[in-house]
Formats: sequence, C-alpha cells, structure tokens
Amino acid sequence: MKNSPLLILCFLITIACTNSQKNETFGTQEIPILDSGLTPEELEDKILGMLVGSAIGDAMGAPTEMWSREDINLQYGFVETLDSMVREASPEGIWIRNLPAGGTTDDTRWKNLTFNYLLTQNPQSLDSKDFAQYILDQYSDYVKELKSIDGIDPAEIEKATLKLIWLQEWAKVSQPYLKGNVDGYADSLSRFYGGEMVCAGLLYTPAIGAIYPASPEKAYAEAYKLSIYDIGYARDLSALAAAMTSAGMKKNATKEDILASLRIDPRGYYESRLVGRTAQRILVEALSIHQNSLALDSSENRMQPDSEALKFAFSELDKRQQDMPFHAGEIYVQVLTAMIYSDFDFQNTIVFLVNYGRDNDTTAAVAGGILGAYHGFEKLPESSREKVLEVTKSQLGIDLEDLAKKMANHLLKNKKP
Repeated sequence: MKNSPLLILCFLITIACTNSQKNETFGTQEIPILDSGLTPEELEDKILGMLVGSAIGDAMGAPTEMWSREDINLQYGFVETLDSMVREASPEGIWIRNLPAGGTTDDTRWKNLTFNYLLTQNPQSLDSKDFAQYILDQYSDYVKELKSIDGIDPAEIEKATLKLIWLQEWAKVSQPYLKGNVDGYADSLSRFYGGEMVCAGLLYTPAIGAIYPASPEKAYAEAYKLSIYDIGYARDLSALAAAMTSAGMKKNATKEDILASLRIDPRGYYESRLVGRTAQRILVEALSIHQNSLALDSSENRMQPDSEALKFAFSELDKRQQDMPFHAGEIYVQVLTAMIYSDFDFQNTIVFLVNYGRDNDTTAAVAGGILGAYHGFEKLPESSREKVLEVTKSQLGIDLEDLAKKMANHLLKNKKP
C-alpha cells in the first residue's frame, strides 16, 4: 500500500478534471440494499463494526477532548488504550461525570439516534423532513422531561438540561425547515452554532452509509439529503463519509475501494467556479502528507511518538487548523490523513487521531465508524470492543449489539428482490 496512495492521487486528479457531469436523478435511483455479497451474518458484523468502531474512537478520545497535544502528553502520555473520564459533564460531551473507560459522548449518541430513526424508515429512500421531525420530537421529549421535574433538585434539573441543550441548536433549524419557511431555515442555519461550519453531518452520516452496503453512490445521495444542518461544502464531506462507510461494507472490500468512493460527485462540486471541489483538495493534502512522511520514516515504528514521520504529519495538520477544532474541513483532513498514514489499520488510526488532539473524540469516532464497517466487529481490538459494549449498555443505556441486530433484520426485510 505504500506506493498506491501516490498512484491513486494521480488517478484522482485526472478524475477531478473529467468527473463533472451532474446526476439529474440524484436521490431517486433504486439500488438493491444488499448488493454487496455479504451473508446476513457478515452484514450484521459490519453494521456492529461501524457502531462499535465509532464508539471505541469516541471513548478513546473522550478523556482528552479538545486538548492540545502538549496537555495530552503531560497528563496521559502517548494514548493507546481506553481510559476513564475524569472530566465535567456537558451537553455535547459526557452526561455522567467520571465515566469508566469505554464511556462515550454525543458522537455515539448521534449514531444511536440516527439508527433509531433509520429503523422507522424504508431504506430505499429517506426523507429529510422525517429526519428533522425525529430530531424535533426527541427535543420535545427532553422538554417534557425537564418540565415534569417536581421540585428544584439541582442534580435532576442539570441532568434534564444536558439532554435539552444537546439538541437545542438542531431544533432551531428543524422548526422552520419543517414548516417550509425558506427564509427562516436560511437564517437559523446561518446561526447554527454561531454560523461556524461545524461537523454536523459527520456526526451521523457513517450510520447512514452502513445501511447501503457496497453502494457508495446511494449512500452519498441519501446522506446528502439528510445533511440539512450542514453549511457549505460540509454537506459534501458528510455525504462522502457515508460513501466511504458504504464502500467498506462490500464483501472483501479493499482500501482502494474506500478511496475510490471519494471520486463520486453527484452534486457537481467539481464544477464550482474559481474553487472547484474542496473535498478533493483536502484528499490531495492528506495523500501528500502521507507520501512526504514516508521519506522521513517508512518503518514499522511510524506510530511511535518519537517517529519523525508522525511528528511531520502532526505539524502539517497544525498548518491546516481552523478557528474551531470542530470545523468540518479540519475534521475531514485529520480523518483522511490518519487513515491513509496508518494504512487503514483500525487501532493505529485511532491512536493517531487521539494523540493529535483537537476534537479528537469526533475525529476518532468518524474514522472508527468507517474502519469499523470496513474491518467488521470481529476484527476490532477485543478488549476495547468488549469494554465499550459493556459500558455503553450498562452506564448509558445504549445497546449497540441490539441496534446492529435490529438494523440487519430491517435491511433484510426491506431488500429489493
């Protein structure tokens, strides 16, 4: 694989100049749900791999979320395993203080919410209004929970408020969108988390990709429809995350299959005047960082903290930091760089992202979801996967195994003949 990224880079650049024809039937094509060669058992294994792989990344990054590399190294050293979360609770972070190793944040909650929504839908064609309504209904339930509290117990009020605030920004966008209020939707979207290009869709689109195994074009189309909380090219990035997840869910999928899924462009982003496709530029940057790092260290020690290649990759990513660590473009370049640098190895990719810092629970959750689907649950690190399954179920009430089983059965029931 060491030479293939450069070859793929040349191929992708060529495609960028030629792949500009729009798909006029975008989002309406019918693609068999299980055109992947997977047995039902393999399908469930890959779905569970996506869920647990994302949760492992989330859990490994959660103790040091938003920290600098210097602070991570000072307090934790070079992180390679799950650790407990001695940190404050927050709407987007952990909801229970001092969670044990394996606990997760909103990145896993979003996969849970999205799967529960998808289980109510016909996977052949999703509806963005249904998704917006589902989020608004969940927000409404949290409002009712807060109002139902009898008394002024601070702990109870804080617990309910964490849930409410988690979806507050999303509810503000959902309401005008559902009413067909174009100006209201545009205004609320422009103020979504202060108008920053946050990684909204990237929190949940790997879950969408998992229900379209080996159909990256369909996964892109459906994820794009549901990325109504994204601003600008973040919507393209979110849809591509779904496409990568889908590509990894083909029987005997290869790393090249995942990279090839980044060529699809149903919405014609390559045609953007003066700018072109930002997602393509970010991919080229990630491939370049990897290729140049090989000149410094191509040995098996590339994942060691003293490796010149790793130091170089981190320094190059530093140059591409945005004002906010959760900027969609920053998340995307870190995810792609980590996966390519680590040769699509699950553990090394997560270690790379967690130790880089910034919004490391989200970057590791996005990459973990894509690579979890690619490798499957049974090939994930045993200790980490078992710990995440147990803590997520016992402490947070999210049964990832049950979700995967339900989704596999749902897809099999709704598959095309």
